[in-house]
Amino acid sequence: MAPPLTTRARAKVNLDLLVLGRRADGYHELESLVAFAGVGDTLSLEPGADLSLTLAGPRSEGLAADDGNLVLRAARSLAAARPGLRLGRFHLVKRLPVASGIGGGSADAAAALRLLARLNGITPGDPILREVATQVGADVSVCLDSRARLMAGIGEKLGPVLRLPPLFAVLVNPGVGVETVGVFRALGLKAGEAVSEARAQNLAGPASAADLLGYLATTSNDLAAPAQRGAPVIGEALDRLAALPGCRLARMSGSGATCFALFDDCASSAAAAKALQRERPGWWVKPTLLS
Repeated sequence: MAPPLTTRARAKVNLDLLVLGRRADGYHELESLVAFAGVGDTLSLEPGADLSLTLAGPRSEGLAADDGNLVLRAARSLAAARPGLRLGRFHLVKRLPVASGIGGGSADAAAALRLLARLNGITPGDPILREVATQVGADVSVCLDSRARLMAGIGEKLGPVLRLPPLFAVLVNPGVGVETVGVFRALGLKAGEAVSEARAQNLAGPASAADLLGYLATTSNDLAAPAQRGAPVIGEALDRLAALPGCRLARMSGSGATCFALFDDCASSAAAAKALQRERPGWWVKPTLLS
């Protein structure tokens, strides 16, 4: 029997997030500079006649291997688009917090598409993968190759891959789930209302981490304020991150509740993570590298 195919589902981090407005159909138009972390889930696929999913890992509690799971939704969507697709048994080791603004479920769905593509000889650039990813979820498309880029629209518009300098970071989740729909509702935008214009800056690739930090200092996450109103502990997490020695920037990712802090080097981020974990043992705290 051939060994299972395996891939990592890396955490997505929104370095910034601009809300451009709300479309007539009710969806919000966004623009975000996205990077990916060195931490994530692991998904494997054992080829077989039937499609199934098993779950394990420290963050699997409360998850269900049912039709609502994005791994199975992605597999079924690709199978519908490509008749005769070979399937099998997926096994997900869940390490990322659920409903936390770092695209854990979306990364898992994208990982499922990558594994099925490998199993079925579908090239990574085949348009069918991007089409199915967009159908499954807003962040699935950007997670397909998990490389830094600008993401816009409702996630379906992707800019070219960006060569960002490595960023030493600490990811923190204070242990609360945030409902994305509720955060957007709290913005209070009416259908058809525009609030901002897309950025005009050229992000072909900052020359250094200092350049990127300087740029990020001019941006923000427009979802942070409404998310904090629903989950005030996000504000506490941001305050604690900002107060850590060497922190250059503290910000929330996505619609929350995961936040991140950026540091100049690996030693600083590791020391900061260790200190915060001692102070808040119930929080999920991970030093990592964003790129």
